[in-house]
Amino acid sequence: MVKKIKKLRVGVVGTGHLGAFHARVYSTLAQRRKELVLSCVCDVREDMAKTIAEQYGTAYYTDYRSMINSVDAVSIVVPTSKHYEVAKEFIKAGKHVLIEKPITKKLNEADELIALAEKKGVIIQVGHIERFNSAVRAIEPYLRKPTFIECNRLGSIKAKQRIKDVGVVLDLMIHDIDIILSLVNSPVKHIEAFGQSTVSKHEDMANVRLTFKNDIIADITASRITKEEIRSIRIFQENSYIFLDYKKCEAFIFRKTPHGLKKTKININKKDALSVELSAFINCILKGKRPLVSGIEGRQALKVGLDILEQIKNNS
Repeated sequence: MVKKIKKLRVGVVGTGHLGAFHARVYSTLAQRRKELVLSCVCDVREDMAKTIAEQYGTAYYTDYRSMINSVDAVSIVVPTSKHYEVAKEFIKAGKHVLIEKPITKKLNEADELIALAEKKGVIIQVGHIERFNSAVRAIEPYLRKPTFIECNRLGSIKAKQRIKDVGVVLDLMIHDIDIILSLVNSPVKHIEAFGQSTVSKHEDMANVRLTFKNDIIADITASRITKEEIRSIRIFQENSYIFLDYKKCEAFIFRKTPHGLKKTKININKKDALSVELSAFINCILKGKRPLVSGIEGRQALKVGLDILEQIKNNS
């Protein structure tokens, strides 16, 4: 049972591009919620940690081990290769963790963190932010059993040059893998995958077909060498299909009629996805609830991602 805390002290490990956003959101939430405080931030680059700390009126560290006693929960926003090492220290100390996606780089590392968190009675939430996209939440009432899913997630290397320790599958495609798994609710039966390295030592583009045991098929294309940024999903189901644009936060449903397809825009109450995600993390801690994307869901997405990478390796 997760123990309840009156004043939740949160911290951020890693104050780079995304970590800075985590700090900003926590600081904003703390102004509205008396039970929350941004107690500290941490980065091995002291100038960055100090800048963020001064901006939000909090303390800073350059060694995450030094901040463990100053927090009850942390966002871990460091390179993927460091997720396991950093998260393990906080979980061992009985701290709740939000680990940016993917949960870890290796499956056995994810398994160890999940088991340790259960033993210590703390929460692991994984930062699959698209689950908290307002458009994703808005299409839920329109979803029926999917028959085919098509995902495209394309962008420029300039926007992703900060990601150096993983390729496009664990960097970008992992978002779509997680969304698809939540929609399909069935084990993967077969994987076809192709990928290619163009400007980095990892795959920079990948095309994947997942076939599930319930015969649903999902096609996923991901690239970080494309000039135009595209983040979309099409969900085909009996007599209709849904189109969702993550970037524009827009969604439409196309229904079969005697006169062809009828297009209807889905109403969306747009909210900042990171704010919703971090609020959900805080609420799960304070109320002792299971996260929408727990370590279990994070591990499932990682498993499929690693299986895709194995197929890409075999095909190359």
